[in-house]
Amino acid sequence: MFQEDAGDLYLAALASDLQSWPWLRGRLQLAFGRWQRRRHQVAEARESLRSAHATLSGIGATVWAAQAETELRAAGEQTARRSAPTWQTLTPQELQIVRMAGDGYSNKQIGQRLYLSPRTVGGHLYRAFPKLGITSRGQIAACLRDL
Repeated sequence: MFQEDAGDLYLAALASDLQSWPWLRGRLQLAFGRWQRRRHQVAEARESLRSAHATLSGIGATVWAAQAETELRAAGEQTARRSAPTWQTLTPQELQIVRMAGDGYSNKQIGQRLYLSPRTVGGHLYRAFPKLGITSRGQIAACLRDL
């Protein structure tokens, strides 16, 4: 009996004035989206989960926003994972190597200047590329402009 009433109860709760309680509204949207997804109402679930993610991200509830993002992915929606500024996720050495690679230096030349092996330089670039959202050395220049 409660299963059939749950959707109506969620809608009634969301219809109430929750402007003063954004965390509560975000949690309610998340719970409703989960419920919808588990009942195979995927399109409706995505809408609720998007709202939950926006609300929870907006108030800085990162753990709950991450749960909404996980639910969105489970509902088949691709989400952007680059929430933090990309340059802040790089280590100082990765940043230095990326800048040198963007200036046109080869791994061997970077290694000679920083007293590293070319293979170590390549390893740093390999770890830095996903953090920057790029897949090739040729895309570094565009990222450097954002710095």
